[in-house]
Amino acid sequence: MNTTQPKPLPTYDHRPGTGPTLVFLHYWGGSARTWDLVVDRLPGRDVLTVDFRGWGRSKGLPGPYTLGQLADDTLSVLAEAGVTDHVLVGHSMGGKVAQLVAATRPAGLRGIVLVGSGAAKPSAQVTPEFQEALSHAYDSDDSVAGARDHILTATRLPSSIKARVAVDSRAGADAARTEWPLHGIAEDITRRTGMVSVPALVVAGENDQVEPAEVLRANLLPYLSQAEFTVIPTTGHLIPLEAPADLVDAITAFAPAA
Repeated sequence: MNTTQPKPLPTYDHRPGTGPTLVFLHYWGGSARTWDLVVDRLPGRDVLTVDFRGWGRSKGLPGPYTLGQLADDTLSVLAEAGVTDHVLVGHSMGGKVAQLVAATRPAGLRGIVLVGSGAAKPSAQVTPEFQEALSHAYDSDDSVAGARDHILTATRLPSSIKARVAVDSRAGADAARTEWPLHGIAEDITRRTGMVSVPALVVAGENDQVEPAEVLRANLLPYLSQAEFTVIPTTGHLIPLEAPADLVDAITAFAPAA
């Protein structure tokens, strides 16, 4: 008899509406509410947002917090929510998770939108020294503020959004906060990304220091068989917070409501 208990699922929000469902996967340090400014601009649309294991309302869930586990969680959430006809929208770490999910070719997946996504092939800047430094980016309120204001963004965020970023960045479980910089960011998933069979839209921020447009062109686009590429002017890495209206325009043009 198999007595293994299934892992509890991450917390998610599903707002019914017109499909295909847009499934939003957040960045390292974010949460489901990272997408609020985007979702608010999609009235009537069927949307699902997830707090990844170890983040936001899912902070208390046990590990592992690997990319593979986050991808498995996403598939389980889709099944529980009864989502079939859908498009994955992944930001940064969430974009890398979206590639892994899409590589399984789940039924009903129409496409993927990769926003400032983690590249399939790690860039040359991802050295052990870089990873160690990155793993401490969210160690304190001051380090979070420095990362937010000088690395993650290229535009000024409203004070309420800046505060939300600070809270979410510090709220992750310790092991979840170190998993991405020490392991996930350096994981080569080119073989898996090459298995993605649906159309993809890659969205880059013009002034993104984390996943620059040139890195996405070199280390992500070549591994997607059906990819469009667009650059949003002036924005940095936090595209869902810096340029939500532009991002909504790009998403809805790629995946219009039925």
